[in-house]
Amino acid sequence: MEILKAFLLMVILGAVIGLFLGIAGNKLAVKEDTRVADLLAMLPGYNCGGCGNPGCSGMAEALVSGKSHIEDCKPCKPDQRAKIKEYMKEHDLAA
Repeated sequence: MEILKAFLLMVILGAVIGLFLGIAGNKLAVKEDTRVADLLAMLPGYNCGGCGNPGCSGMAEALVSGKSHIEDCKPCKPDQRAKIKEYMKEHDLAA
């Protein structure tokens, strides 16, 4: 009988903790900014560092935060720059 009580107590405790963790996971979830990934896909991908940022991912983050301009990316072709500028206008980012 004592083993059954201990088992039921552990099942109830596990259910309560699982419910709490499920709710906390939803409430405390960090939403990723998809603009960085979108801009990274539009950049040339050379990771040369010529823009002064640590690679293209650093450049994408700097573009989103407004710390860099697309003109800083030396290997970026004019049509790519135009596409990135249009994307930045659409998403209210400083071009």
